[in-house]
Amino acid sequence: MSTVTAPDTASYRKFLPADSPVQYLTPDGVPTASEARYAHPSDDRLVEMFRGMYLGRRFDLQATALTKQGRLAVYPSSHGQEACQISAAMSLRPRDWMFPTYRDSMALAARGIEPVEILAMLAGDWHCGYDPTAHRTAPQSTPLATQLLHATGAAYGEHRRGSDAIALAFCGDGATSEGDFHEALNFAAVFRAPVVFLVQNNGFAISVPFSRQSVAPSLAHKGVGYGIGSEQVDGNDPVAMLAVMDAAAEFVREGNGPVIVEAHTYRLEAHTNADDATRYRDDAEVQEWTAKDPLDRLEKYLREVGAVDDAFLDALHEEGEQRAADLRAGMNVDRPSDPLDLFRYVFANPTTQLREQQALVEAELRADAEEN
Repeated sequence: MSTVTAPDTASYRKFLPADSPVQYLTPDGVPTASEARYAHPSDDRLVEMFRGMYLGRRFDLQATALTKQGRLAVYPSSHGQEACQISAAMSLRPRDWMFPTYRDSMALAARGIEPVEILAMLAGDWHCGYDPTAHRTAPQSTPLATQLLHATGAAYGEHRRGSDAIALAFCGDGATSEGDFHEALNFAAVFRAPVVFLVQNNGFAISVPFSRQSVAPSLAHKGVGYGIGSEQVDGNDPVAMLAVMDAAAEFVREGNGPVIVEAHTYRLEAHTNADDATRYRDDAEVQEWTAKDPLDRLEKYLREVGAVDDAFLDALHEEGEQRAADLRAGMNVDRPSDPLDLFRYVFANPTTQLREQQALVEAELRADAEEN
């Protein structure tokens, strides 16, 4: 059985939360004058991130439109949180694991999962739509914080096997009020599980504002109480997000135990298309955060340093539109379904009640076939 060693104090202190969120770019896309705590990503890497953010937003807009066309039952938009999700996906290697929430579809797309497969569950399929093992990506989790325990277990399992794979788990600010959040952090801390917990603090747990959830200096500071690496970052600053996420992934990969990163961001759209956000927040607040748009911020910076130009952006726009068209076409294909799947995958040995229910459905199907 492997042994668990105490954390190295020197390495631990390299990842303590800053007094204010780490920021490399102002909302206007101008580099800040503050001293950089983490290595500045290369311009090539930032161009790659901008491309992922742009395509992610186009995917998000198209998915939102599909709900209005009846092709999706529901969709939780992540408009405004592109920097958080794309930086997280980019910080991982192919053999690492990702544990997303229901709102992290952009991160899945950035990992190379087909958009139609990502949206399959929201379209009514009985499974998550993609192969979790092939993509090293767990099914998107709707229950709050349960995926954090799964990520911790997977990361610790990889460690026990002698693998250098890590896990990255997403959650929102609302999930930090769940007991599973604290259990996951504590277990990961005690057993030095190589997992990064990314908290996207977008201001609301559905309609509950952050001020009604915690009075801690930041959610990142909660990690200090568990003795794990912790940091807070401007979640709408793509440069800072990529710098911190790269550093966090490397930190846990080197055996320093888990890290919690809090990204201060904002959900510009409603919780889902079924939510009326005007009931709990005002337009002035939304407009304030719209001015901090992460895509605009990174585009201004990349133009200033000469890393992108109009030709690049025009080509990216065409690619985004083509991908949106492909997604529309894919979602407009009716998927065959078998009602008896409701019974096939419940128990290895079906109960008497389940057999009775299956017999009723089979009878209805036969009657319907005879009528037609």
